[in-house]
Amino acid sequence: MNDHAVLEARNISKTVSSPEGPLTILADVSLSVRARETLAVVGASGAGKSTLLALLAGLDSPSSGGVSIAGADLTALDEDGRAAIRGRHVGFVFQSFHLIPSLTAVENVMLPLELRARKDARSAASHALDQVGLGARAAHYPRQLSGGEQQRVAIARAFVTRPALLFADEPTGNLDTHTGKRITDLLFEFNRDHGSTLVLVTHDRDLAHRCGRILELDAGRVVS
Repeated sequence: MNDHAVLEARNISKTVSSPEGPLTILADVSLSVRARETLAVVGASGAGKSTLLALLAGLDSPSSGGVSIAGADLTALDEDGRAAIRGRHVGFVFQSFHLIPSLTAVENVMLPLELRARKDARSAASHALDQVGLGARAAHYPRQLSGGEQQRVAIARAFVTRPALLFADEPTGNLDTHTGKRITDLLFEFNRDHGSTLVLVTHDRDLAHRCGRILELDAGRVVS
């Protein structure tokens, strides 16, 4: 299992309509990521990093080309099928946390487990919060948590299902340097301890160089 491709993109492109005519956001991007790998996607603002991540995760569909996760061809599936693949194999950490404000920390972490009808959802979520150092904050709502604490809740939610593949989009973008380092340490710790493959988008070159591989985009094309 350690050496097979968990994620593959085959010549994917994304073109959208604009007042000036068709606009190509990504052009002919191919990549293969193996189990347990860490890959950073870097590039200037507007280079297409977040678009690539959305296509790789099946949150959006390419205009051409194909994406596979754990051997399943996302481009051959409808939205329900892609959602099922994400639910089984994928975790997400976003820059803006995406926590539900009306739910407590533990309830936010329970969500992906409840979608799987896990009877142990609360105990597993509590354990995940303990792992990120927030066991004592389980009953707090997002508004009662700092930015760094909210991101740790998001990481606990992403990892509570033990995903084969974790996507992180600028996970430290809203955090100060010290808190950001703590968050990235957690991501790499989970990658190491649980064997999850990590694909992260970042503008932080120091963070990128912690990954085993770097893919650089410029104007929608891979340059390295």
